[in-house]
Amino acid sequence: MDFWKDKRVLVTGGAGFLGSFVVEKLKKRSCDNIFIPKSRDYDLVQMEAVQKLYRDAKPDVVIHLAARVGGIGANRVNPGKFFYENLMMGVQLMEIGRQKGIEKFVAIGTICAYPKFTPIPFREEDLWSGYPEETNAPYGLAKKMLLVQAQAYRQQYGFNAIYLLPVNLYGPGDNFNPESSHVIPALIKKCIDAKTGVCSKKYEVSNNAADSVVPTTDSPPAVVVWGTGTASREFLYVEDCAEAIVLAAEKYNKPDPVNIGAGFEISIKDLVALIARLTGFQGAITWDTSKPDGQPRRMLDISKAEREFGFKAKTKFEQGLKKTIEWYVSTRQPR
Repeated sequence: MDFWKDKRVLVTGGAGFLGSFVVEKLKKRSCDNIFIPKSRDYDLVQMEAVQKLYRDAKPDVVIHLAARVGGIGANRVNPGKFFYENLMMGVQLMEIGRQKGIEKFVAIGTICAYPKFTPIPFREEDLWSGYPEETNAPYGLAKKMLLVQAQAYRQQYGFNAIYLLPVNLYGPGDNFNPESSHVIPALIKKCIDAKTGVCSKKYEVSNNAADSVVPTTDSPPAVVVWGTGTASREFLYVEDCAEAIVLAAEKYNKPDPVNIGAGFEISIKDLVALIARLTGFQGAITWDTSKPDGQPRRMLDISKAEREFGFKAKTKFEQGLKKTIEWYVSTRQPR
């Protein structure tokens, strides 16, 4: 708590899914000066807005969580937009932070920065051993440039920037919008909706880090999942990720990237079966093998985070899923 005493902290994306948990962790550590910019007031793609933000916030520490994200479909449609906007937000925020002489910059990367065929478990040393999975590459590479910038600025200017690589997140407060939700909230929503008779359509769910669910043809309630189901993913409960970010901000001051995860993997097929069981969904589940699986496997080596700043995920996967389902059920608005 001494670390945060009297510090002014800027949290970009602080009103979002992950950001709201990070802000709550900061408040519990008696951090009283937290600035959360709203996108309507600060377009962080524009240099003028970034300069204004620093003038208004006057931060000592910046935690950069804001990002432009999407699933396989969105990445296919917007590769240039995702590359440019994520690159410009991060590069400009770090550059102005350097100019202002802030104490620390916490850059949040993405699992999509890893090569498509990274050996399991993903080790930080393998980050540059190949090209990212094609559908995610522009986004992943844009976020990866923050690591290059952080290391270059540390070398030339002595600027204290760190770079964290969280795995796919889930939890209460996640995005359940069927047009842009990730695979876990997408599956939860469609299973619950079909079970309760809210919809009578069949829905598609893709298995990428951020996945859209789109209605197809009228039919009895069913869920159609993209791919073969053989791809694997690792998921981290959002509150655990927030704790990792805050711990790293307090304790980690080195140039090397650090994975943030739970250290397990689950196949998409097993994930679908688990969510169906936990939601009580007993309808049909089919697989559209004409659609891509995305990256074949994802699981992180998480030893560095525990060694460097004492982080280890606490929330068991099934427990986290139950909490997420309960939150969705308690807050959903019937159509």
